[in-house]
Amino acid sequence: MTLKLKRTPGLYLVGFMGSGKSTVGRSLAEELGWCFFDIDQDIEHEQQRTIAQIFAEEGEAVFREIESEVLRKRVTLIEAGNPCVVALGGGTFVQQRNWEIVENNGVTVWLDCSLEVIHSRLGDLSTRPLACDPVTMACMFEARRPLYARADYHVIADCQDPAEVTRRILNLPIF
Repeated sequence: MTLKLKRTPGLYLVGFMGSGKSTVGRSLAEELGWCFFDIDQDIEHEQQRTIAQIFAEEGEAVFREIESEVLRKRVTLIEAGNPCVVALGGGTFVQQRNWEIVENNGVTVWLDCSLEVIHSRLGDLSTRPLACDPVTMACMFEARRPLYARADYHVIADCQDPAEVTRRILNLPIF
């Protein structure tokens, strides 16, 4: 295990929407016997409304503030020694302040998928405020890739079997 993971036992899954962070995160947490948290679900639970509603009612800037605060709360739990797998929202890791929070408090794993696979996984785009326009989504996908590449580890997640992606993560040298 790396020194970072020993100091603060947080494992953060990062990547574009539809890359499998939530699905793989649950599977990985179960394999490790750790807690699992999904930042997007935490936000919706705390705010008592969907992310799409927050975007529509208050805009992305307010959403990003809420997102950072929810992330800080989870990191505080991890800093206290509670090992957790955390699925970050697609835009969480690309925000500099959030990147700094997780960079200093655990290990990050980028679940990398092709845009074609992501399109096949997303389904109803009405719940994804930043995916409504395919051209904008493709531009955002390309713009975020170098930011996701800052993660400590890179795992290809194009396969349709979450258990296979979980195995790939468990084969990383941090375990």
